[in-house]
Amino acid sequence: MLETDGASESRVDALMRGAIDLDCRSGPSIHARHLTHDLAAEEAAAAGQAALAFRDDYYPTTPVARTLEKTVFADLPVKLLSGVVLNNYVGGLNPYAVEHELMLGGRIVWMPTISAANHIRRSYRDVPSDADARMRPREALGVIDAKGAITEPAREILELIAEHDAVLASGHLHVSEVLPLFAAARQAGVRRLLVNQPVRYAGATLADLDELAESGAFIELTAAAFIDGPDRHHTGEELQAVVSAAGRSRVVLSSGLGQAHNLKPAEGLRALIRLCLSLGFSEADLQLMLSRNAARLTGLDIGDK
Repeated sequence: MLETDGASESRVDALMRGAIDLDCRSGPSIHARHLTHDLAAEEAAAAGQAALAFRDDYYPTTPVARTLEKTVFADLPVKLLSGVVLNNYVGGLNPYAVEHELMLGGRIVWMPTISAANHIRRSYRDVPSDADARMRPREALGVIDAKGAITEPAREILELIAEHDAVLASGHLHVSEVLPLFAAARQAGVRRLLVNQPVRYAGATLADLDELAESGAFIELTAAAFIDGPDRHHTGEELQAVVSAAGRSRVVLSSGLGQAHNLKPAEGLRALIRLCLSLGFSEADLQLMLSRNAARLTGLDIGDK
């Protein structure tokens, strides 16, 4: 059992200050959520977090973030990040959707997640939710054509991401797609690269993660995948192995939470911090992985937080 005494909780409190959550799953959403985006922002601000990114697999989140920033939360001491996930709902690998989202101020473009061919193959045993069961069957998406080359729409998207100096996130693509996609992204001038779900969906080996990190990508690990709960798929030992392979300066810790059956994002991030402390990570290591690495990735100025 992880320690939860006053001393250890004060360490968690300190590490939450300045944390950046790049995978906040607040709502509204097609799937049940614990809380709405505004309440997630309030909880992040109360914990002293520097920023959080709203992500939803079914709609772009930038209009929500911009509205909150300019109205009721104009003075909120937390930066609200946002972007678009290139699933079927926006027509898949759609340069128009990317262009519009980035022009609105979106910072992250996620490659397909639930619509990725790789995701569909890997989740064929999963029981669909009631909402998914009522929706049209997903069209499998990828970034590699039949001849093994990056598709033209994907190349157009890379050019847009480079033009806006935004973040390219791998979504649920397989590592066999991520490696050539990121190589093409670097050639197109993309500077900000993030690998999502490196083990469960990307299926990356430790050698793959070392290669990706060496080439400039950041590796995201989420609380949802490692803390006790229904979406846990990995052990603490696996977390240590990934961090060792990629290096502490290349790992980003996010929540991946907000679903009604899981913890709230801030609660889950605290649980992940407790797990990492119990595994022997230092506070300096955790400040890197919770805050400074994500700030470098997204271009945020977090000062001395």
